Amino acid sequence: MADGTPGSKRGYGIAVRLSLFYVAFFGMIGVYMPFWPVWLVSRGLEPTEIGLLLGIAAGVRLFAAPLIAGVGDRSGRRRRLIAALAIGALAAFALYAWTLGFWPILAVTVLFTVVWSPLMPLGETLVNLAVRRHGLQYGPIRLWGSLGFIVAAVIGGRALVGRPDDIIFWLLLGLVAATAAACGLLPEAPPDDDGGRRPPLRSVLANPGFLLFLAAAGLIQSSHGVYYGFGTLYWKTLGYSEAAIGALWAEGVIAEVVLFAFSGRITKRFSPSALILIGALAAVARWTVTGLTGALPAVALMQLLHALTFGATHLGAITFIMQRVPPALSATAMSLYGSVLAGLAMGASILLSGPLYAAFGGGAYLAMTGIGVAGAGLALLLARRTGEER
Repeated sequence: MADGTPGSKRGYGIAVRLSLFYVAFFGMIGVYMPFWPVWLVSRGLEPTEIGLLLGIAAGVRLFAAPLIAGVGDRSGRRRRLIAALAIGALAAFALYAWTLGFWPILAVTVLFTVVWSPLMPLGETLVNLAVRRHGLQYGPIRLWGSLGFIVAAVIGGRALVGRPDDIIFWLLLGLVAATAAACGLLPEAPPDDDGGRRPPLRSVLANPGFLLFLAAAGLIQSSHGVYYGFGTLYWKTLGYSEAAIGALWAEGVIAEVVLFAFSGRITKRFSPSALILIGALAAVARWTVTGLTGALPAVALMQLLHALTFGATHLGAITFIMQRVPPALSATAMSLYGSVLAGLAMGASILLSGPLYAAFGGGAYLAMTGIGVAGAGLALLLARRTGEER
């Protein structure tokens, strides 16, 4: 394991179980993000319909994740809940095998999103509680999720070469099953003493600076809207092969892995708001260049900035929550971060990305530059509000 892994046999075993959760979950995302739009096209959906579908799913996350995670905070028994949700997600995803056209796919997508979206905030909560209890470090555990994403993206790209697009569904079904198994291995945290007496949602929102933090991080992460929704389709129009596309997705995450590997040193040197600001400035540069040129060398260079646009922003967000939110409210805080990021902000971004991509192709990335600029401004306000000077 990476730096920060405890020397004890028990600590090592806990770290492995936590890492397996990230490997499985982000392995699924590694195929879903770049290749799910390709499967949707094979089922008869147009780019505008894909943007609408992904945007609605993001909106469902906005409500489902905080409500269900709040149940976990109230009971303090999060592992049992996450295991049940993972089994439900596997059953829901299997229904895609019988769908064709927009409305049936939308119905299954809503069902799947309701049970899938709380898995990450609940899992992140169990991970961070275990990190505190056993003296582990978050970054060296989280990087295994990024490695899982890389391997899955590369395998997904190679699996598509010379094969029908339906292979994407079967790969994803297997990875959802692996995630369900990994959720069953997560350790249970001790029950929270005050978790059942607090209204989690209201308590988290009353935390000083939390709403400003959500807005800043949500804007920066939502600037990935065109990339997540239409990056693969755009690269295919430029003549990139499936293998090259998988490698480009993997390249960005490799840079992210390097950042997470040194997360302990980074969080000591930079405050959470500084990390979020760095992510915003990198987003401005990345989406401007990507929107102006489709040349492979330039695209490959900009993919390295994923370490900052996603990685630094996410590390800053997780550190903010760990430092400023009580453990008894952590699942609700994580779900709000995830749902605002993937629900409200990302949903609006993807809904906007569909018409923009249909009209301007790669030029749609320039709209993401503006979102990055807005995120940078809010990150500066967050630093002033919370008194962070590093």
